[in-house]
Amino acid sequence: MSLIKKSALFIVVLLILDQVFKIWIKTHMMLGEEFSVFGDWFIIHFIENNGMAFGMELEGKWGKILLSLFRIVAICGIGWYLNDICKKKAPKGLILSIGLIFAGAMGNIIDSAFYGLIFNDSYYQVASFLPEAGGYSSFLHGKVVDMLYFPLVDGNFPSWFPVWGGDHFVFFRPVFNVADSYITIGVTLILLFHKKYFVEETSKK
Repeated sequence: MSLIKKSALFIVVLLILDQVFKIWIKTHMMLGEEFSVFGDWFIIHFIENNGMAFGMELEGKWGKILLSLFRIVAICGIGWYLNDICKKKAPKGLILSIGLIFAGAMGNIIDSAFYGLIFNDSYYQVASFLPEAGGYSSFLHGKVVDMLYFPLVDGNFPSWFPVWGGDHFVFFRPVFNVADSYITIGVTLILLFHKKYFVEETSKK
């Protein structure tokens, strides 16, 4: 099997895992509902956001459209690059990293593009798949499903601490999803091993 086919299969498996998890959350939980997986430090907490990784977003209708279009352009660029490095037989670590980033970006654009069409909303109810009354939004206006929450440290800053003394804090606060994890892992691998990846790629050229 060629590198391109192996990469495509890898991405498809990642996308299936991401979407199965999101669809299960969407069709079994109401917005804001949560349950503990491991104690108080690993919680499944269902939220939705309009935009970027880890719950960040661009405000307004146009912000959503611009973000969705940017994602589509980025996915095309990443896909082209992945195809190119596969043909050139770049280091497998680099191909793995770019594949993870591609799968993560694709997983979130699927939510954004289609979830508004195929689900009703999750406010005060568990959403239905393909509801008779139609979805909660239009194409490219769906919300990204997030659910992974790791409040590893929950406490207060000491009273003597500058600026935030006595304030409550949680680490790690952002709620994210499986696709976000793919992107984070892919980028981290590139940052950690970029010298090895790109030196090997340059040597092969």
